[in-house]
Amino acid sequence: EWMLIEQGKLVNYEKIRDQAHIVGQKESDGCCYAQSWQDVQFQRMPNVSLRPGTAKLSVDELVSKVDKGIYIAGNGSFSIDQQRYNFQFGGQVFYAIEKGKITEMLEDVAYQANTQEFWNSCAGSCDQSDYRLFGAFNDGKGQPSQSSAVSHGSATTRFNGVNVINTGRKLG
Repeated sequence: EWMLIEQGKLVNYEKIRDQAHIVGQKESDGCCYAQSWQDVQFQRMPNVSLRPGTAKLSVDELVSKVDKGIYIAGNGSFSIDQQRYNFQFGGQVFYAIEKGKITEMLEDVAYQANTQEFWNSCAGSCDQSDYRLFGAFNDGKGQPSQSSAVSHGSATTRFNGVNVINTGRKLG
């Protein structure tokens, strides 16, 4: 385990064996994978999680100051560019937040941002009691493409001012 970001600042990199010596490490961070013995290994992101907040904070308390927003639970569809800069993500279920309360269920929701603006909009996270680990079995990368399982964890986290779209719009 190692920190990539502390107090909002990038403090480390994901390194493979060939890069560790450049930053004075004796060994890699284990960030080189192949989907099987017959495939070429290449650098991949490890299982990365967002640490929960240190102050006791429930979901209800986290959304209590949100006048109008959307609560997105779970992971759903996703699209991210080759540079991992611009992205769009969905979820499993969606609820409206109105005057600090989670209200009606919504459908056809996704959010879009670029990586730097998104993480700069992080406004708070619930505590350890709300932490959950999620995963995917088909995280594809590389040319030719390889697939690998990956997991990411977090507590419920609030982001302010993120672009939200209706994915169910129909033309005509």
